[in-house]
Amino acid sequence: MNAVLIAVLVMLTLSLLRINVVLALVSGAFIGGMVGGLGVETTINTFTEGLGGNAAVALSYALLGAFAVALSKTGLPDALVESAIKLVGTKEDTRKKALSKVLILLILLTVSIMSQNVVPVHIAFIPILIPPLLKILNELNIDRRLTATIITFGLTAPYILLPVGFGGIFHDILRTNMKESGLDISLSSIPTAMVIPVSGMIVGLLIAVFFSYRMPRTYEQKTIGDQETETYTKKSIIIALVAVVISLATQVYLSEVLNVQGMIYGSLVGIIILYAGGVMKSNETDVILTSGMRMMAFIGFVMIAASGFASVLRETGHIETLVASSAEWIGSNQLLAAFAMLIVGLLITMGIGSSFSTIPIIAAIFVPLCAELGFSAMATIAIVGTAAALGDAGSPASDSTLGPTSGLNADGQHNHIWDTCVPTFLHYNIPLIIFGCIAAVIL
Repeated sequence: MNAVLIAVLVMLTLSLLRINVVLALVSGAFIGGMVGGLGVETTINTFTEGLGGNAAVALSYALLGAFAVALSKTGLPDALVESAIKLVGTKEDTRKKALSKVLILLILLTVSIMSQNVVPVHIAFIPILIPPLLKILNELNIDRRLTATIITFGLTAPYILLPVGFGGIFHDILRTNMKESGLDISLSSIPTAMVIPVSGMIVGLLIAVFFSYRMPRTYEQKTIGDQETETYTKKSIIIALVAVVISLATQVYLSEVLNVQGMIYGSLVGIIILYAGGVMKSNETDVILTSGMRMMAFIGFVMIAASGFASVLRETGHIETLVASSAEWIGSNQLLAAFAMLIVGLLITMGIGSSFSTIPIIAAIFVPLCAELGFSAMATIAIVGTAAALGDAGSPASDSTLGPTSGLNADGQHNHIWDTCVPTFLHYNIPLIIFGCIAAVIL
């Protein structure tokens, strides 16, 4: 019995049964550790020691949540709602409402894609941008499962395909680990090899948009956090926009120029600007910021628990065993080999929650295996790259799913598993497996 397989299945089963994801991760890690022979003491110690791996991300989420609620104090959400109503017109104006939906969804897709390369802030924009837009999405009766699917596409497809921003990091990690495993490739060959797998994600996106979630869905209009509807002035809106721009600029500068964690201090700068601009009064600051941190606490705890979960899986040594046993079962059938390797990649990434962390694990085994089975260099790139990316768009522990949930659930009407993870898994992971196998065979 493979500890990784058991742990991931336990985690996913409990999550699908609507058990809290944090409890599912803790339970899966404990059972995985016991199956892997670590014993109670080692399992608990390994899990505990691994909790700090995502502490910075959890703190970043907390401050981003505080910033988002502070922004709502400026009246920005209400200004956006009024603009949306003017854009939509009367509810009887079906054509205008449909055009408004298209415009907003295209904006969300564009911003999500740009967050990976043009302005590489990754998920940092979500707690700032999405909560104020919820009232607009509700007014237009847009299914939030569609919104989550669109955002996740923008967070994952660009780095898989394009060698810029976070894609540059992903491609560099992929090339480095494949070279260390015996296959020297050029960076320029990676985008070409990943075109077919990413095409599968595009197909999944189109299915979500035009078939799965095209029907309207009704949500209640709720306030964000503890904040009531705010009146706004031209000054408050300007201060809010300045805070958002400078916050994002700070994150980009710290992350890209100084190569340090930028989300924490980017959020802090934004909060300071709102405070200095008079949007928050000194006697309200603590209540506002605490409300925002509480809104994001769930996401932070999931990231912390996921880090401990991944540490236990690595400590068991069963990740390598899972890959090796799969290689023995494959035989010489290339199509079966590609399918098996992608499934293994899916299981590993679903458990670890990061495609970037998965590459070193699978490249060491998959590259020699692909060479033995006669796969070309391009096919090998497609297999390893797709196997690493699989699961990132559907794992309950992935920031590509936690990010959309953090924004869409700001008013408590969006379930992380059933409204984010299941839709993204179905529409992206399944097409990635199919198109990944196609790429492995024809490249």
